[in-house]
Amino acid sequence: MPRFIRPLIAACALAATLAHAAFPERTITMVVPYAPGGAADAVARVIATRMGAKLGTSVIVDNKAGASGTIGAGFVAKAPADGYTMLYDATPHSINPHLFPKMPYAANALQPLSLVLLAPNALIVKADSPFKNVNDLIAKAKAEPGKLNFASGGSGTVQRLAAELFRQKLNLDMVHVPYKSGGPAIADVMGGQVDFMFGTVAATYPLIAGGKLRALAVSAPERSKRLPEVPTVAEAAIPGYEAYEWNGVFLPAGTPAPVVAKLQQTLVDVLKEDEVKQRLSDLGAQAVGSSPADFATFLRQEEAKWGEVVRKGQIKLD
Repeated sequence: MPRFIRPLIAACALAATLAHAAFPERTITMVVPYAPGGAADAVARVIATRMGAKLGTSVIVDNKAGASGTIGAGFVAKAPADGYTMLYDATPHSINPHLFPKMPYAANALQPLSLVLLAPNALIVKADSPFKNVNDLIAKAKAEPGKLNFASGGSGTVQRLAAELFRQKLNLDMVHVPYKSGGPAIADVMGGQVDFMFGTVAATYPLIAGGKLRALAVSAPERSKRLPEVPTVAEAAIPGYEAYEWNGVFLPAGTPAPVVAKLQQTLVDVLKEDEVKQRLSDLGAQAVGSSPADFATFLRQEEAKWGEVVRKGQIKLD
């Protein structure tokens, strides 16, 4: 290598290091691929505000809803890989590749930054349901195949797949009743038009506490702090069963390592704050915070699990 080239390479490396050290120098956008007002949007706004405070800039939330989150995810996948555009996504990110014949972005176009939270679902029935526990429901389903029905907010939702996983594990014959969103589905369970569903603890807890719904089990491996008296599906009927709602943050692939490291550490620091942990706990969720590598491993496991459930159940989009 000619002698004069080495100083140029060193100068370029120093310039790149200084540029990354100065990050961020302007507003960061956190894209939420779901409508305003939902659980993911609410948590994203808490995270964005606190990340901005720690980074010394503004982190704004931009909702780009549609197509089960793929529109917003596709937008971020095509954004410049400079750290100024992040994706705050949720469980459908692991399910969509198995439901959409063609995704609007390549599988490797987004890189995981950190898992934000895990939240179980509650298996709910109406308050005066004859089902007092999970085994009552299972016994009825086995005694009368095809008679019990379960609701969800749509075929691509984790609520649908949690129930489908439950059905498949026990080889039960039950009917799926899809709704356009979780709210009407919960309302019809409460009214007795549908026998049961898996609903988020955040959405169902007030109705459970108010005596309008009964929780038979939760879908996490451990009991929920919000519903400590309610057993897990695993301890009640299906060892090893678990079905989480999760939230996590992604970046466009190719984002410089120093920028990735700074954003990841900032996000993890936010998730360690007592106020944030309490806010998530109030929603029935557990704050996590992880390395990009651990998040990537988690995603591979989630994608494999839900892919098998979709294929075995021959699930299609509504």
